[in-house]
Amino acid sequence: MAETAPPPAETLAALRRVLPAHALLSQPEDTTPYECDGLTAYRQRPMAVALPETYEQVQAVLKTCHKLGVPVVARGAGTGLSGGAMPHAQGVTLSMAKFNRILKMDPVSRTAVVQCGVRNLAISEAAAPHGLYYAPDPSSQIACTIGGNVAENSGGVHCLKYGLTVHNVLQISGFTAEGEPVTFGGAALDSPGLDLLALAIGSEGMLAVATEVTVKLVPKPLLARCIMASFDDMRKAGDAVAAVIAAGIIPAGLEMMDKPMTAAVEDFVRAGYDLTAEAILLCESDGTPEEVEEEIARMSAVLRASGATAITVSQNEAERLRFWSGRKNAFPASGRISPDYMCMDSTIPRKRLADILLAIAEMEKNYGLRCANVFHAGDGNLHPLILFDANDPDQLHRCELFGADILETSVAMGGTVTGEHGVGVEKLNSMCVQFSAEENAQMFSIKAAFDPKGLLNPGKVIPTLNRCAEYGKMLVRGGRIAHPDLPRF
Repeated sequence: MAETAPPPAETLAALRRVLPAHALLSQPEDTTPYECDGLTAYRQRPMAVALPETYEQVQAVLKTCHKLGVPVVARGAGTGLSGGAMPHAQGVTLSMAKFNRILKMDPVSRTAVVQCGVRNLAISEAAAPHGLYYAPDPSSQIACTIGGNVAENSGGVHCLKYGLTVHNVLQISGFTAEGEPVTFGGAALDSPGLDLLALAIGSEGMLAVATEVTVKLVPKPLLARCIMASFDDMRKAGDAVAAVIAAGIIPAGLEMMDKPMTAAVEDFVRAGYDLTAEAILLCESDGTPEEVEEEIARMSAVLRASGATAITVSQNEAERLRFWSGRKNAFPASGRISPDYMCMDSTIPRKRLADILLAIAEMEKNYGLRCANVFHAGDGNLHPLILFDANDPDQLHRCELFGADILETSVAMGGTVTGEHGVGVEKLNSMCVQFSAEENAQMFSIKAAFDPKGLLNPGKVIPTLNRCAEYGKMLVRGGRIAHPDLPRF
């Protein structure tokens, strides 16, 4: 990135030459709504917000910013939870919200070509008349966009059986930082040249700006039923998850919630959860009626053998959806019981689920903050929600330390600092714990190959050597604030 960006007036004048007046925002009252994504603890107003309406305008914005050395941060619906779409103070936020058309629905090949701003759920709604749907289903699927899903490699409650975004996308088209057209993957099973599709998915807007995505569609199962299993002990519940997988069963969904979380969501949506349980598991089976009957019986037997105190199986579609409504509303339910929450996202081996839950319980005491837990238990993806009040600087301080402790503990247990929410700004320091200086340097070299000036989403995802050196002096247990240099409330 250029050492000094040009004066804002120069940048705005250049952008006005390539965008209609209504497609460029620069006044504080207009840019403030873009100052953060779902991670609201850190905020920064952008110099300007561009809202292009055509591919040519996207290309022109990128070419203009590249020529001037102005940072660009692409943005979808702003539902991300790691600060990946937090603006750059001297940069342009490139909102892709107007690219919301489904371009092609092909039930024969079971694919759809959609623009990057299409909502996740809208794809399934459009495919429903053909008996198809798009499998990845993040909790924010009613709002999040496919472009954002690609950036973060999003998953959802059914990712255990059907995979993450990377397993359900065939092709991405867009533009490089220089404004040059680029395509990753292809419509066929294989594509010529290097296979860079998986590299682009999960790259958090660091390598290119996506405009179109070709997704896979899968047939809607004939039947789906969900088990709600209660446990009086957290370790029993965690061990039950490992036991289900060890039995050779791959459920359509396998989710876990602890007692504070079930209480929060039950008060919100009345899902019928057992409020006396220390933890509940939601285990879903889908397929033909015969397959579902057999798998439900097998899972129920494993859960009983693992110590389940109660097992309820959905008897109809309405009851199944009611069971899942609680899990899908875990985040908004948490917002009802706390002024703010910080949703962490790490992954551990399934066999360590109980260990991390017990460790988090100890952390609650150490940091004096509550934490409600909901997990994609089947693949070991944790979503602890730390409850705090951002208006209290000390609580924010302790929340940061708490979150970093969870991430470091996950790494120590053989896991990773991120599952599906990305690194953004939230986990920059934790990347220093996960990866060596050499590994981070390799990641920088990949970014430089696509974006030599470092203009796309700068200062995120990959920590600098200086940052890691400083963080080495102030690890979480040293009691220092995890993110001393990020703009806050």
